[in-house]
Amino acid sequence: MVKRTARTYSRYSLQALGLLGGLLRAARIARKIGTQSLAERAGISRDMLYRIERGDPRCEIGVVFELAAILGVPLFEPELGALQQRSREVEARLALLPKAVHASGSDVKDDF
Repeated sequence: MVKRTARTYSRYSLQALGLLGGLLRAARIARKIGTQSLAERAGISRDMLYRIERGDPRCEIGVVFELAAILGVPLFEPELGALQQRSREVEARLALLPKAVHASGSDVKDDF
């Protein structure tokens, strides 16, 4: 019997999956398509659809791409979709953060 090992994912990957799942969910709601209807059309279970919309990294990428095609979510044309807008928002937030963080050189003296 093959022993499964726990797989770790980078924060970037998890954020990207969450973003894509959110885009798919927003497109589904905007088009007023129910979860059961979309799941049947894609040939998956409703549970799988929920997992994809939540950004579960264990879902098949082919199914995710099929959902994007059904819903009309552009994946490789960021200038046409919400991905570019989201990218600009992230860049604006990152611009507010300091370029580097340095540890203070002095110890705090808290013995009164």
